[in-house]
Amino acid sequence: MVYDIIIVGAGVVGTAIARELSKYKLRVALLEKEEELAFGVSKSNSGIIHPGTQNPPESLKGRLCVAGNKLIRKISKELGVDFQEVGELILAYSAEDVIRLSDLRYEGRKLGVPKLRIVDRKWLDEHEPNLSKDIIAALYAPTAGIISPYRLVYDLKENAVANGVEVYVKARVTQILALKEKSGSPGSLFELHTEQGVFLSKSVVNAAGLYADEVSRMVGIDDFQIIPRKGQEFLLDKKKQHLVNHLLFPLPSATSKGTLVIRTADGNPMIGPTAEDCQDKEDLTTTDEGLARVLASVKKMVPTISENDIIAYFAGLRPVAGKDFIIRNERQVPGFITVAGIQSPGLTAAPAIALEVIGLLKQCGLILKRKKIFKKRRERSVHLFSVTRKQAQKLIEKDSDYGDIVCRCEMVSLKEIKDAIRRGATTLDGIKFRTRAQAGRCHGGFCTTRIMRILATELKKPLTAVTKRGEGSEIVKEDRCHEGS
Repeated sequence: MVYDIIIVGAGVVGTAIARELSKYKLRVALLEKEEELAFGVSKSNSGIIHPGTQNPPESLKGRLCVAGNKLIRKISKELGVDFQEVGELILAYSAEDVIRLSDLRYEGRKLGVPKLRIVDRKWLDEHEPNLSKDIIAALYAPTAGIISPYRLVYDLKENAVANGVEVYVKARVTQILALKEKSGSPGSLFELHTEQGVFLSKSVVNAAGLYADEVSRMVGIDDFQIIPRKGQEFLLDKKKQHLVNHLLFPLPSATSKGTLVIRTADGNPMIGPTAEDCQDKEDLTTTDEGLARVLASVKKMVPTISENDIIAYFAGLRPVAGKDFIIRNERQVPGFITVAGIQSPGLTAAPAIALEVIGLLKQCGLILKRKKIFKKRRERSVHLFSVTRKQAQKLIEKDSDYGDIVCRCEMVSLKEIKDAIRRGATTLDGIKFRTRAQAGRCHGGFCTTRIMRILATELKKPLTAVTKRGEGSEIVKEDRCHEGS
């Protein structure tokens, strides 16, 4: 079969594009190299929906961030995603810093960021009592928010599939050939060679994250390079969930928005990230030096933060390709769209990036006909950690599996684990990202073996085939679990 469009890369940008394209009468495929979606750049996202305050007014990042901030609210309601508007504060310690806040406010207003204002120490004492007394003012952007980046990816994908998009995992692209259409009609036909076979498509959207430069080189585009920028982040215990009421930012540097104190959609505060350019696209190591830098920085904002509050260390890589996003129609390769360098605020901008890509495909000659029926809504996933006790009791009365708690730290039931598998989870990380099971203080010490058994039973495979994140990350080397039983 010849697809109208193939999207390479199924992170938040790829799935947002897929969902937008599913509104039209098109044959669309989404290819992902990993075992599951959101295992690449999107895996380590901070989950911040930025207001647009820290981007140059003339930049693509700035324009798409502001547009995406508005779009994400509508999409969240349609897909049942847990978006929360919490606001952000960019902090000032001196009169010179306050002048910089004024500049940021001016640039933000030029971009159309609403309700920006500079707040004084009296306001901060009332709304952020744990802040350092050295802070004298802040730029307040109330439209900043938080969301689960993983669940956004899965919900976008699920809705796209419900509207006809085909998704292929473990489908790393190894070669792309640009051919003339076999029918002899004008235009190009792309032949994509993958680990799942050969795919044919009239257009290709390259949203391959850290590997976008390598995918582009397959068709002769070699004018940009992805430089991985490592960000080390550290998750705090959920008992600290009321540590801050807003997202806390220092004044930004030339390369980073700085080290933050982050509220997350799941309750655990997070601190970080660092910003270190590196060469290895697989380097997800954390360091003592990174932790020391992050702690020193965030303690200037919130002095009570302690290393003892940290329950998890992790690192993510941002795909840097210059100062701005690269979103363009490659004129020398008609029908090939590059979407590269999508670092922060890529999560926020993703819905607006999808619309930008639609516009570029139109310029390529793609005919877009709206479907008469588009299923824009999906049923909200149930998470016991986010419902009241009375609501939980009703769920248990309806299905007793809700009363079987698999993960005690995060209050995740057997029903939620089974639902995650039904929705596509095949690995331990896939379960974690969808449900938060294994994400608490004990790091799965209590629930991992139980989840492995559930995965093995539901997927009808041996325990030796259960993995953390795909082939090569097996947990059990030899299945002796049933000996003597």
